[in-house]
Amino acid sequence: MDAHTQAESTVTALLAAWNARDLVRFTSFLTEDVYWHDLGMLHPPVVGREAVRAFSDTVLRAFPDFHFELRRPICVAADGSCCVVPWTIAATNAGPYDPPGLAPTGRRLRFDGMDFMEFRDGLVARIETRFDLIDVMEQMLGMSLRPAAGSWREKVLIGVQRLVAASARWRRGPSQSAAAV
Repeated sequence: MDAHTQAESTVTALLAAWNARDLVRFTSFLTEDVYWHDLGMLHPPVVGREAVRAFSDTVLRAFPDFHFELRRPICVAADGSCCVVPWTIAATNAGPYDPPGLAPTGRRLRFDGMDFMEFRDGLVARIETRFDLIDVMEQMLGMSLRPAAGSWREKVLIGVQRLVAASARWRRGPSQSAAAV
């Protein structure tokens, strides 16, 4: 099997194991020293199979019906060393997300994202999971976190950002501030 086909086969099997809740099989597709940075982690990254297993247990307790749907195509590098995997996740927050201790909301979530994966010796050595975290939090909370364009909330946020920027420039001093612009 060529490297391209091997990478796609590994990704498909990895996600199938997750969807089957077979975490032993899921982690068998990972290197012992796997590095995973996921925006859903409170303190990313996790490193190593055991840490991935612990994070996975946390996610599945909080979202027992968590399901990956692969969105094709999986984009694999010509040499098969890495790939980008677009997906859609559907899940209900039916349990606590602990740590850090978030209470279940009972809300159904659906969102798109992607994983960047690197392979070593036919196994996944690195995963970088990217998605719109604000969208997920809005779905979990049932409220908008982003201010409407032109709203007083947006104006307050812009004002706060400008104060923080001015403070940062002041702390750097005049010579560094001019170079930063």
